Amino acid sequence: MRTEIANAVNAADADAQYDEKAKRLLSNKIILAHILVKTIDEFQGMAPGDAVPFIEGRPMISTVPVEPGLTNVTTEKDGKRIVGLNTENTEIHEGLVRFDIIFYVRMKDGLSQVIVNLEAQKDEPKSYHILNRAIFYVSRLISSQKERDFVKTNYNDIKRVFSIWVCMNMDENCMDYVHLTNSNLLGSHSWKGRLDLLNIVLIGIDNKPPMQEEKYELHRLLSTLLSIDLTADEKLKIMEKEYDILVDDKMREDVSAMCNLSQGIFEKGEAKLIISMYDKGYTLEQIADVAGKSIEEIKAIIEKKKPILA
Repeated sequence: MRTEIANAVNAADADAQYDEKAKRLLSNKIILAHILVKTIDEFQGMAPGDAVPFIEGRPMISTVPVEPGLTNVTTEKDGKRIVGLNTENTEIHEGLVRFDIIFYVRMKDGLSQVIVNLEAQKDEPKSYHILNRAIFYVSRLISSQKERDFVKTNYNDIKRVFSIWVCMNMDENCMDYVHLTNSNLLGSHSWKGRLDLLNIVLIGIDNKPPMQEEKYELHRLLSTLLSIDLTADEKLKIMEKEYDILVDDKMREDVSAMCNLSQGIFEKGEAKLIISMYDKGYTLEQIADVAGKSIEEIKAIIEKKKPILA
């Protein structure tokens, strides 16, 4: 029993570390800039490098709770009440759902801002509809602005928000833009207000990086970054050669760590599948055929892993 618990903890820890490295990599400003120029109207057509300066401060990773009432934190300074995003005491809120990445972007006019939330998913969830969750997140990004980005009834000060979802392991490369529209049902009155406040972008990534084409630029970059098949050197080469991304030591370290973790996660899953097939009575030849390995390799995995996974 103790071995089973240890294995489960190790596997969960490896998954958690992989997720954290992936978020850190995605939160690099040059990567975020590539996403901005493909998803936010004002930045479309810009060179990603030119969009980087518009990303303000340091993107917050897994620190801001989604739950109502907990997204903001109120403090007192010099007798004044200050409301900001809640990034304090994260260790006491481990059970909370958090935004993966959240950051502010300054618009070209130098005055207005938008709030961007980036979420990374291993695949499209089966237990709930992802668009429903995205609508909840984008709604929280709006409602949490009260007393932080606008006060009292100054609703004209609400900032535009974007919730961008990247889903891996999809059947095809795709991207959808979900936003508010207006339909006149009676009369022609023009109601004042902004339909562009709520914005959701859903990005589906196929299992393998798409061909090097303009329409697939963003998908190829994201697929490269998050791939479990490409080596660290292959990823870095694509980033440098195709996207002119200056890879520093920290980014190189994160890419290498992700590759090592993904390989470990894959091997654990593969070993579990082989053991499961063995326990269900499949022959070594059948297992070898399904796993694409030699019988000797299958034997070695069974002998090595059986006592641990049992």
